Amino acid sequence: MQNNATFSVKTILTGAQMLFVAFGALVLVPLLTGLDPSVALFTAGLGTLLFQVVTKGKVPIFLASSFAFIAPIIASVQMWGVPATMGGLMAAGFAYMLLALLVKFKGVATLHKILPPVVVGPVIMVIGLALAPVAVNMAMGKSGDGSIELIAYDKAIVISLFSLIVTLIFAVWGKGVYKLIPILAGVISGYVLSLVMGVVEFGSVSNASWVAVPNFTWPEFKWQAILFMVPVAIAPAIEHIGDMMAISQVTNKDFLKKPGLHRTLFGDGLATAAASMFGGPPNTTYSEVTGAVMLTKNFNPKVMMWTAVIAIVLAFVAKMGAGLQTIPVPVMGGIMILLFGSIAVVGLNTLVKSGDDLTAPRNLSIVALILVCGIGGMHIGGSQFSLEGVSLCAILGIVLNLVLPKAEPEQN
Repeated sequence: MQNNATFSVKTILTGAQMLFVAFGALVLVPLLTGLDPSVALFTAGLGTLLFQVVTKGKVPIFLASSFAFIAPIIASVQMWGVPATMGGLMAAGFAYMLLALLVKFKGVATLHKILPPVVVGPVIMVIGLALAPVAVNMAMGKSGDGSIELIAYDKAIVISLFSLIVTLIFAVWGKGVYKLIPILAGVISGYVLSLVMGVVEFGSVSNASWVAVPNFTWPEFKWQAILFMVPVAIAPAIEHIGDMMAISQVTNKDFLKKPGLHRTLFGDGLATAAASMFGGPPNTTYSEVTGAVMLTKNFNPKVMMWTAVIAIVLAFVAKMGAGLQTIPVPVMGGIMILLFGSIAVVGLNTLVKSGDDLTAPRNLSIVALILVCGIGGMHIGGSQFSLEGVSLCAILGIVLNLVLPKAEPEQN
């Protein structure tokens, strides 16, 4: 009976549907960071299969490209190149695994003590807001740093606004499965408009073969890139706990106990480390797929294994990979405006839900310093070693939380 369920047409088609839901977000990360979307498909599939092995095939979760690492990857590639960035990301995957061991031996409470909402919330906000100029430049048809005009402003602003509006419509007014694919809808509609306006170049697609091995990149290890990237693992690790709680509620099973949060965190870390071995972006649990699980009521984890297998197969379709890279900059820029703002709101919501008094001097100091240093572009160090962005903010927040005294409870 179990084998029939695993290899049934329904299970395979449901797996394909889950990939459709995740596809837009999955390929957006490599397209924004300059990585290969075909490699991202391969590593998402590989990471999901590894996660399922670690968690004994009990959790209906799909892992793919993490938005939290977009800004650090862009910065790291500029400073040290793609191979060294992959080495840093592998170290970040190992940091996940260390957190998993901490949870196993000390419990989740220890993790929350080191990383309370007053630290995690503003760090997540920095992840979104630090990229705001990149999103706006791309929406106006420029390169991320604004130095080169890739598409004329008058065409670019129309395409980016249209992509953004369609994404908004699907996110706010979409029903059923349509509510789960706002990014995919925005990309497709923006791409169609770009075709009509004649700004899509197809040279790379016609030159690409139908089947080819993805452009894998092997990691190199530079301590500067490693120290830069490791602290970034904090935000997705906290997000992972939230996603595990969400899928537990959807399926009425407590996955934090069985197979255990330590196993799911370890599986996530292993998936990220494995992705970096091939040149793919870090993996994280996908909320879109959790939403699809809730909608379809299909709680069979083997569905996700088929999603992973289909992603790996598609990674070798070279024409599709080349086609994804023809998506014009304004399409991605328009969607990024909403996407990065949404990440910042997640951080804000983390603070609000915690109930902490943000006007208390201790909390105010931690949040204020993280936000200003992160968004303002503060860096510490020189050419050999520099801490900046999310990495600096995460370390700064952890140190301040440990050093600054907590307020004494008021005596009645």
